[in-house]
Amino acid sequence: MRHAIRSFTSLCLLAVAACAATTPVAPVGARDLPLQIRSTSVPFKLDDKQADRIGRLRWRGGIAMTANSRNFGGWSDLQVSPDGRRLTAISDEGGWLTAAIDYDANANLAGLSDGRIGSLRDVDGQPIQDKVMGDAEGLSAMPDGSWLVSFEREHRLWRYPTLDGVPTALNLPDDFGRQPKNGGVEALLVLGDGRIVAISEDMMAGPAARVGWIGQPAGGRQYRWSRFDYVSEPDFAPTAIRQLPDGSFVTLERAFDVVRGVRCRVMRFEAGQLRPGGTAKPEELARLASPYAVDNLEGLSVTRGSRGETLLWLMSDDNFNPMQRNILLLFELVP
Repeated sequence: MRHAIRSFTSLCLLAVAACAATTPVAPVGARDLPLQIRSTSVPFKLDDKQADRIGRLRWRGGIAMTANSRNFGGWSDLQVSPDGRRLTAISDEGGWLTAAIDYDANANLAGLSDGRIGSLRDVDGQPIQDKVMGDAEGLSAMPDGSWLVSFEREHRLWRYPTLDGVPTALNLPDDFGRQPKNGGVEALLVLGDGRIVAISEDMMAGPAARVGWIGQPAGGRQYRWSRFDYVSEPDFAPTAIRQLPDGSFVTLERAFDVVRGVRCRVMRFEAGQLRPGGTAKPEELARLASPYAVDNLEGLSVTRGSRGETLLWLMSDDNFNPMQRNILLLFELVP
């Protein structure tokens, strides 16, 4: 799907060359570099400045982001700290990002600051240099503070003590390697009890269901894996999953075609549907498409606001394509 989104027009190649000539460059493989992030406000709905709600989501601000590094972009997943103060993200070029989150006087999203950027490392401790090995898609904090990252193309799950540290590889489900090269696990979540939830983007369990796996900790790097089905519309594929405060699950789904462009859905399913051999049948909370704020949204995070409200964070992957944007959107989940 990302290949289709990348191919809007061949003019993008010319624009990329122009940008590369003028943009300050962070060295590829840099371990940890400071980053200047420029944030500009994103309107919620282009043709209605008064709009502030779609489905069960209320607008709490959005930004488009650029930075002084050619490695800034391609953000596949994110996690916002429980206090809402810091963002951590990974890119599908093998990079990571951390930044402070800035708010306005109404506690709406205003920008990012104090950014740092670096490269993920392989199990030998070397910075990942190529797309095949660096296609990081899913990110989730583990109960002990380490990070779990899912990769596609070379399908795998690596556990990082810190994102600039050296990972260890987890054992995988027997059928994990059967996923399409560019359609692996993007929706990844580690639960508070240590279980791993992973949903394939493009490995089908039936005409309208993707394959999902549940990993039960079995000591060390070992997990006992079982399968479940995740049901979605044929055009939409899951790109992220998180748990809501009530124990249910929220997912982000994406669809793309050249006529309608990018469309995204925010979905929810009950906690009881997540079980070995079970079927998750999510309900739609909201659907984002033009003229609403939307791009190639892939990342999702959930936090609580200062009033106890549930906040959903959505982040886009620009594919390092000047025709697309890195955007971060904030919504409040409402009844």
